[in-house]
Amino acid sequence: MVELVINQRQHSIGAFEVGRVLPFRQRRMVGPFIFFDRMGPQELAGPVGRHADVRPHPHIGISTVTYLFEGSITHRDSLGVEQDITPGALNWMTAGSGISHSERFDPIRQQGGRMDGIQAWVALPDNKEEQAPAFVHYSSQSLPLIHEAGLQGRLIAGSALGLTSPVHVDSPLFYIELRAQAGHSVPLPGGHEERAIYICSGGLEVAGQRYEAGQMLVFARGDAPRIVALLDSHLMLLGGEPVGPRHIWWNFVSSRKERIEQAKDDWQNGRIALPPQDDQEFIPLPQN
Repeated sequence: MVELVINQRQHSIGAFEVGRVLPFRQRRMVGPFIFFDRMGPQELAGPVGRHADVRPHPHIGISTVTYLFEGSITHRDSLGVEQDITPGALNWMTAGSGISHSERFDPIRQQGGRMDGIQAWVALPDNKEEQAPAFVHYSSQSLPLIHEAGLQGRLIAGSALGLTSPVHVDSPLFYIELRAQAGHSVPLPGGHEERAIYICSGGLEVAGQRYEAGQMLVFARGDAPRIVALLDSHLMLLGGEPVGPRHIWWNFVSSRKERIEQAKDDWQNGRIALPPQDDQEFIPLPQN
């Protein structure tokens, strides 16, 4: 059964609007997933001004997971990585003890275009929160494909549906993009304590109840409901094992409040480096 329905809320990140799903006041996390934003769909008219970019900003205690359906963005980080991301590819950045990065619309700067995708954050387990920061890019060809009757998709990370992704993860989880034809059943992976489905487009029926695009359905533990696509539907399936309660303030996530305070001070006083290719501006520490 569906334990909770979370409706995405419009949220501005400067000149770009996102649909925020997690964190939610009644459900902070699903497995280790502590943040889930729908980036679009949105048409950006060219030339795209730099005011629309996400300037350099810091993270600790998480991995950021960027996956696009449409468009392209350029990632730069304090490790010196510069990487364009395109639809179906995956940027997995582990902040660990501290990293900064920017996300800019350089690939579509002149011509503009449609942007759509998901940025998620995965909280690191206690014993890995302070690991060294890292970044890995996975091409769309490297991620396992799902081909079943009425279903097509990609296993982005973790293990599910008899597949295992090559993406390194720090705790048990699954993350899937799935397109289901109308009338077909949608598989919900078992073997994980917490599970959810976000409806990008289309609609689902679970136990006689209908759900629509922009909703995340959080399922009861151990349940194996019959889920049917009412329309051709584009879905994100996610979940995994809980890593324990987390404090979240701005871009900082930690199991310890005092670590959040340290991160604030580190960013305020320049102890988290800026991307060497993008160090002329940054987002200052919020004053609230």
